[in-house]
Amino acid sequence: MIADINGCQIAYDVRGDGDPLLLLHGGMGAGADWTYVFPTDPSGFRVIVPDLRGHGASTNPSGAFTFRQAALDILALLDRIGVEKVKAIGLSGGGITLLHMATLQPARIESMVVVSAPPYFPAQARAIQAKFSEEMLSENERQAMRRRHVHGEDQIRLLVEQTRGFAANFDDVNFTPPLLSTITADTLIVFGDRDFLYPVSIAFELSAAIPRSFLWIVPNGPHGPIFGPHTPAFVATATAFLRGDWRTR
Repeated sequence: MIADINGCQIAYDVRGDGDPLLLLHGGMGAGADWTYVFPTDPSGFRVIVPDLRGHGASTNPSGAFTFRQAALDILALLDRIGVEKVKAIGLSGGGITLLHMATLQPARIESMVVVSAPPYFPAQARAIQAKFSEEMLSENERQAMRRRHVHGEDQIRLLVEQTRGFAANFDDVNFTPPLLSTITADTLIVFGDRDFLYPVSIAFELSAAIPRSFLWIVPNGPHGPIFGPHTPAFVATATAFLRGDWRTR
């Protein structure tokens, strides 16, 4: 499905019945990436899976991208499909988008799982962003990008340029403790202890600032520790959390 939102065409799927569950992919990814985590949609949820602006099948005519604008897009999409409140999982850039949503309109997010999403970009991440190029990706990753992003080479080049631009932007990803303290959602923060972009100490900063938060550090976990061998534990833990099982303990 396609919705005209804020000057873009946002592609999205809505499937299943139950509590609305929003899945936000990572930077340079697409909504279809969630099939690697959930080969079948989790039962008991109405799953909402968008492509962020400029990603996947979504467009971005302006060429500009901020995570805050992506959050405004998704909030507008929820309005369009008549969803007042959601549970959500956000991975990396999708997690940053989710933090914006949870601080812009706290009442809209009932509970959320935020994976490998920092409150700010530390120096080590900015150094990687500043020199980022498609050549830094493996051949398999490059082929995957071409499958995800249906608008061709120009779309991919723009996503790479936007990633380099993050290195010099200090306003968009700047979640201070007072701002994070406004989040009302039950929040599970997930970080790998071998994340090459963000030191694991950032996870503790998030946990200290978000009032109703839980922290899961994945041993030997990389950036985005939800794929491959980490998938079964993540699915079991995240779905139990979002169903509210932890509240009964």
